[in-house]
Order: sequence, then structure tokens, then C-alpha cells
Amino acid sequence: MLLFGRKRLLAVLGSCTVLLFLTPTQCASSSPDSLNQSYKTVQPLELTPKLSLQLKLHAFLLWSSVGFLMPLGVLLIRITSNVKSTNSIKILFYSHVASQIVAVILATAGAVLSISNFENAFNNTHQRIGLVLYGFIWLQPLIGFLRPDRGVKFRSVWYLAHWLLGIGICVVGVANVYIGIHTYHERTGRSVRPWTVLLTVEVSAMAFVYLFQDRWNHVVRQQQEAAALGDDDEQSEEHAYPANDHKEVVP
Repeated sequence: MLLFGRKRLLAVLGSCTVLLFLTPTQCASSSPDSLNQSYKTVQPLELTPKLSLQLKLHAFLLWSSVGFLMPLGVLLIRITSNVKSTNSIKILFYSHVASQIVAVILATAGAVLSISNFENAFNNTHQRIGLVLYGFIWLQPLIGFLRPDRGVKFRSVWYLAHWLLGIGICVVGVANVYIGIHTYHERTGRSVRPWTVLLTVEVSAMAFVYLFQDRWNHVVRQQQEAAALGDDDEQSEEHAYPANDHKEVVP
């Protein structure tokens, strides 16, 4: 349990560090050129029907990739720790692999769409995080396919790296989806509240399932121990007060 606590702490710290370094600060250069560039980034975006469709498609591809399929893959592989059937474990494992492969394909399609159709000056938080995120998204499946066999000494190091990178991609990816929604609202002035609420509900549900999986074994173990303790108490009472099987003799 302590090991999982440290892993979560490292994942959160790593994600926060990425966001900290990628987020532009107030003390950045304030030269006229930079101010003019910043002014341009907040100018209202003139949405043509084609651009509107491309933005919606980009948002859908990235949400379905880092906002849904990748967290779903994490949940699928995590459920295997509570499953005893070998066939069920195989199904969950291959479902995990399939969901991550599809997620990488969708993220790649979103990257191609962004590079070929949008302005990519990388002068805002959303684009900077997205660029770094794409690199890690393509690195993660490579690490996954290089999985060492069980029993190999390097296996624990590989597991920790694969787990931390996967959690980091999910956390930073979801954060960048929020940032992208906010950026869309700033550039277009259109309401994004329904999408923000839906994304929050989905992320909250997945986070609950993820944390619940960690405690499920503990809950089951406590119930088994309580049941075993109850059986021991009943057996102790039977030994202390044995039933009288002999018939009473009437004089």
C-alpha cells in the first residue's frame, strides 16, 4: 500500500512539474514584440464552417484519446489485480492493449489535423503542453512493447516507468483538454459550460473507480477475516458448552 502511495505522489508531482514549466508566467519578457504577439493570441477567432468543423474534430479526437481511452486502459489493466480467472485476465490485458493502440492512432490523427490546419506558433499553454504530450504518447506504446519477461530483474523498473508515464499522460492530457476548452471559449466567445461539466463528470467517475479498485481487495479481506473470526467464535462456544446427546434417565 505504501508503494502505491508513493507512485501516486510521484505521478502527481511529475504532472504538476510539467504544467509548471510549460505554463507562461507573468514575469515573462514584456518587450513590444512579445506584447504584440500576446495581443494577437487573444484576438477573436473568425470561425468559418470549415474551421469550426476542424476544431470540433480536433477536440473530439484528443478527448477520445487522452480523455477517455487512455484512462479506460489504465482501469482495465488495474482490474486484473482483482480477477483470478486466467481467461478474464487475458481479455482485460488485450482490451488494455487495444484501447491504447486506438488512443495513439486518434492522438496522431489529432496532431496531423492540428499541424496541417491550425496556427502552430506554440506561444500558448495548450499548444506547448500538446507538443510535449504527443511525444510521450508515442513513447508509451514503445515502452509497453518492450516489456521484459516476469522474473527478470529489470521488470520492476520497467513496470514503474510504464505506470508513471501512463498516469502522467492521462493527468496532463485531461488537463490539456480543459485548457483547450477554455482557449476555445476565449477565442470564440462561445459557451463551453456543457462540455466542461460532462468532462468533469466523466473524469470524476473514472477517478472514483480507480481509487475504489485500490480499496476493493482491502474491503473483501476485511469481510473474510470477520467471517473467519465469527466461525472461530462459534466453534469455541461449541467446545465450551458441548451439546448433551445423552437421554435423561428417569428414576
